[in-house]
Amino acid sequence: MAPRRPVLTTGCPSWNGFSSECSPGTWAEERPGKYDQAMSDMTETTTGWLTTDELAMARARMPILYVEAVPVRVDDSGDITSIGLLLRIGSDGNISRALVSGRVMHHERVRDALLRHLEKDLGPVALPRVPVSPQPFTVAEYFPTAGVTPFHDPRQHAVSLAYVVPVAGDCRPRQDALDLVWFSPQEAASPAVQSEMPGGHGVLLKQALAHVGHTQ
Repeated sequence: MAPRRPVLTTGCPSWNGFSSECSPGTWAEERPGKYDQAMSDMTETTTGWLTTDELAMARARMPILYVEAVPVRVDDSGDITSIGLLLRIGSDGNISRALVSGRVMHHERVRDALLRHLEKDLGPVALPRVPVSPQPFTVAEYFPTAGVTPFHDPRQHAVSLAYVVPVAGDCRPRQDALDLVWFSPQEAASPAVQSEMPGGHGVLLKQALAHVGHTQ
């Protein structure tokens, strides 16, 4: 049986695993499955994954690097027509919306980490359009102490590179996501939607919209 590994989903994990109460995303323990099997095969030959104890030690001593992605649909002229947000349920039963997000492994390129987490959260046929040299629209700094920045993760100090990523294929949410809901830019910019995104993800979504020219 493949070992279970902690990964980011869309909220915040606890120190012993991921729940879904904070950011940079919602956190949960990775479930066994087709994708899990493929990743377990990879871990046999790499040292990119940390054990739970190793991850806790690293979090106590240094910032952890993440990538986050705002999936979007674009029309033929390149204008954004819709924005996808994951719908997740936390261990406390609360439902929240989240972005695609996850840790960067040791010896992994940022672009590869971005593609890996897009596949993890959106499925293998989402067809994300990630450039050869992706440039983040912002760098989000998550602190365990609330109020230092708009981004809060009680488990750790994390630095997250955030991207807007067009997707052209069929997106099917995986892992612990309940659904992927598409919003118009105007709907995504509403306080009602952004208030459903804990840990600062609502702020990050607002910054992404401003980056692509959608402001209220």
